Amino acid sequence: MSTCRTRLIACRIAISCVCLVVISTGAVRAEGRLTPLAVTEVAHDVFVHFGAISLMNRENEGAIANVGFVIGGESVAVIDTGGSLREGRRLLAAIRAHTTKPVRYVINTHMHPDHVFGNAAFSGAVFVGHKNLPRALATHGPYYIANFRRLLGPALMAGVRIIPPTKVVSGTLELDLGGRRLRLRAWPPAHTDNDLTVFDETTGTLFAGDLLFVRHIPVLDGSIVGWLKDLDGLAKLKVRRVVPGHGPLVTRWPQGLADERRYLERLVADVRGMIKRGVPIAVAAKTAGESEKDRWKLFDAYNARNATAAFAELEWE
Repeated sequence: MSTCRTRLIACRIAISCVCLVVISTGAVRAEGRLTPLAVTEVAHDVFVHFGAISLMNRENEGAIANVGFVIGGESVAVIDTGGSLREGRRLLAAIRAHTTKPVRYVINTHMHPDHVFGNAAFSGAVFVGHKNLPRALATHGPYYIANFRRLLGPALMAGVRIIPPTKVVSGTLELDLGGRRLRLRAWPPAHTDNDLTVFDETTGTLFAGDLLFVRHIPVLDGSIVGWLKDLDGLAKLKVRRVVPGHGPLVTRWPQGLADERRYLERLVADVRGMIKRGVPIAVAAKTAGESEKDRWKLFDAYNARNATAAFAELEWE
C-alpha cells in the first residue's frame, strides 16, 4: 500500500508539473504577442493612432506621430509607420484586428524618424513618397539611425531600416484600394522639402502629415516662407476632417490652420524685425517667437531651432 501510494503521489506531482509547464508556455506566448496599437476610427474604415505629444524617448518607445490606415474594397494603405519597428508591427497587428486584406501601399508623408522607422514591418508593400524623399532619406537616414540608437537604445532600434519609396509623387497621384481612391499631393518645401498629403475621397479625410501641427509646436526643417504659402493651398481644400502629423483630429476647416499660421507669421515678423535692426542670430534664437510660448507644448524644445532656421532663410531676402 505504501509503495502504491508513493507512486500515486509521484504521478500526481508529475502531472501537475506538466500542467504548469503547459500553462507557463501558454502565458509566455501570450505575453510575447505584440499588443495592437490603439486606433480610433475617425471615419468609415479610416483608422488613426494618435501619438503622444512628446519627444521620442524610451518611455514612449518613439510613438509620438499620428499614424493610420485606410481599408478599401481590395486592399489597405498605411499612412506613416511610427518611430520604431515595434510600433510598425503593432500598427500591422491593429490592421489585422480589422481586416485580412493585404497592405498594398505604405505612404510616408515625409522623412522624419517618428514617421518612417516602422517601415520594415510592412515587407511586400509598395512604398510611396514625395519625389524628394529618396534623397532626403539617403542623406539623413544614417544620422537618424545612429542618433536614435543612442536615444532609444539598441533594443528598440533593432530591425529599424531606412526604406525609400519605390513609387514617388512629383505633383499628384491617385491610388486605388478597390472602389476607394486616395489622392496624394507633393507640396513645395515647408515643414521639410518632401511633404506629402493623403486625401481619402470616400470620407473627405485628409492626412496632412507634418504640414499641420496641433498643440505640438510646429517644427521647421524646410522653408518658413514656403510653409505659409502651403497653408494658403491647404486652406482651399474642401475636406471634412484632417489628421495632423501631431495632435488631435481637426473637424473645423480651414479654421484648424489658424494657430499654426499665427505662430509662423509671428516668427517671421520677429525675425525680420531683428534682421533689420542688426540683432545677432544667437539673440534672435532666444527671443523670436517668445509671445507664443504659452500656446504650445514643447516650445522650449523647438522654438530656438525654428528661429535659427527662419533667420538663416530670411536674412537673404
